Amino acid sequence: MTKSMIYTRTGDKGTTSLVGGRRVSKVHRRIESYGTIDELNSFIGLLMTSLEEQQDLDFLAFIQHKLFTIGSYLATDQTTTELHIESKVTPESITRIEEEIDRIDATLPKMNNFVLPGGCRSASLAHVCRTVCRRAERRIYSLAEESEVEDAVLIFINRLSDYLFVLARKECLKNNGKEIIWDYTCI
Repeated sequence: MTKSMIYTRTGDKGTTSLVGGRRVSKVHRRIESYGTIDELNSFIGLLMTSLEEQQDLDFLAFIQHKLFTIGSYLATDQTTTELHIESKVTPESITRIEEEIDRIDATLPKMNNFVLPGGCRSASLAHVCRTVCRRAERRIYSLAEESEVEDAVLIFINRLSDYLFVLARKECLKNNGKEIIWDYTCI
């Protein structure tokens, strides 16, 4: 088997291929949506380098695989190409993320104020991931205005941002002992 070329020159004119071969502009809503998922996956990889608990690392590895699945789903124009079963988001995946949110949230104090991003490196990185996740969600909803997007994909991404928020809170409290509370009098 010969090694494939990293560069193909096929994107030099501002287009790229979807799964199935159809070429679209590199600024197409579909490309924006799965490109933002790819960015989120990269930031989650960075976040993982700051975490210590194996349970968090294992769960985020699951998330990275699911995000790759979602990227594949979003890269497939189902009007021209059949979706591979591997590209589906299952109800079990959504349940798994909800259970992880509940597990972490049960260890956190009740929120009485808005929390600002920061406090420690791992919490800050989780907040960056959360905001990129929210942008990915907006990009996917934009795509859904012109193409069908399964509810499970949108629900999973919405839950993921919630998970990243509780993970940030947990990391801040674990590493810093307190969260940064928004003080409206500072404005």
